Amino acid sequence: MLGEYPIEGRGAAEIAASVERAVGTGELRPGQPLPPMRELAVRLGVNPNTVAAAYRTLRERGVIETAGRRGSRIRPRPATTGREELRVQVPAGGRDLASGNPDPTLLPRLAPAFAAAAEEGDRRPVLYGDDPVDPDLVRIARAEFDADGVPEGPLTVTSGSLDAIERILAAHLRPGDAVAVEDPGWGSALDLVPALGLRTLPVGMDDDGPRPDGLRRALQSGARALIVTDRAQNPTGASVTATRARALRAVLREHPQTLVIEDDHGHGIVDLPLHPLAGTTGHWAVVRSASKAYGPDLRVAILAGDPVTIDRVQGRQRLGPGWVSLLPQRALVRLWTEGAVDRVAVARAYGARRDALVDALAERGVGSHGRSGMNVWVPVPDETGAVARLLQSGWAVAPGARFRLNSGPAIRITISTLTAADIAPLADAVAAAVRPSPARVYG
Repeated sequence: MLGEYPIEGRGAAEIAASVERAVGTGELRPGQPLPPMRELAVRLGVNPNTVAAAYRTLRERGVIETAGRRGSRIRPRPATTGREELRVQVPAGGRDLASGNPDPTLLPRLAPAFAAAAEEGDRRPVLYGDDPVDPDLVRIARAEFDADGVPEGPLTVTSGSLDAIERILAAHLRPGDAVAVEDPGWGSALDLVPALGLRTLPVGMDDDGPRPDGLRRALQSGARALIVTDRAQNPTGASVTATRARALRAVLREHPQTLVIEDDHGHGIVDLPLHPLAGTTGHWAVVRSASKAYGPDLRVAILAGDPVTIDRVQGRQRLGPGWVSLLPQRALVRLWTEGAVDRVAVARAYGARRDALVDALAERGVGSHGRSGMNVWVPVPDETGAVARLLQSGWAVAPGARFRLNSGPAIRITISTLTAADIAPLADAVAAAVRPSPARVYG
């Protein structure tokens, strides 16, 4: 059952660490069953309750899953491995359309903003006990939230969107709770949920966002939270329309205790309006990261939410890092106020590249999705084959497995660095790659 790997340990922590270590090294593979608790207890010479406690720890860490009489097994994508392991290695001379990075030429220069922020820090040093959020950042961010229809509520700052989502989930949920997630959806979020000991309930997507029927099923199945991307959804480019937002709010009103987390990471790079769900339920949060518009290394996200959520996030933050450095906060204020990013031009640039590829694929009989953002999602019959054939043609794209739970096979193409000259050859390569391989006849 377990090949050559022996689970070891006398205490629950030691047994759990033994299993987790084997998953990390690949000696225990995704989907591999674990021995029944009583059987393992006899083998190790410990009380069955000790093994039960070890298995409970592993479930809470997202390493294993238990399916009633079928027993426990290593999760198909355990938290110790992560979807980032599915990255494609870009060959020498190949084009990287897999990493999901923004176009460096559309990012602003950071040196002047950080120099000004550092000078301000010299004049007004930040000390323990000071306000952890720059007041100018609050003022600017609140005005933009107001303009986009986000309800009144306090703001705080986290180190990027994923940091915010983790803190919000931990503030409200407990191991074993279920979270409704987009499928396909952001791979890091799909990894994070089980890593916190939570369960994922997939909600199907279309170009207008999560489908209301899928959300209703997830909530009726016990989901206590929903994570939704308002615009530039990764990987499909979906954007929640006004009509879809009304339908989703109607479903959420049937479940007013649901925690709603909205990731608006596309703020600053898309020209489609925001249609927030915030305020439909008692607990909510809207997260805006600066990474896509200003650079991935600018680890600043603005978080708006109901008072209880923001208070819990800040309270837990105080017990860990304390606060997000005001140096990048002040630099972001400088970038914002000086218009370092021409949002209209950036959105237009990404939109032109995205639309050109979608149109070129359609001309070649290949369906794809990409209403907003930096990615195009292409359903394929054979995901592995399509990725391999494109790699042979010099194009590295992301396998859809990084972003899927129950949805069908696909590839994600990041369009951020494409030129007009790239569109036709790339579309030709994709069209050739997604066609089924011709059958071989052996004489």
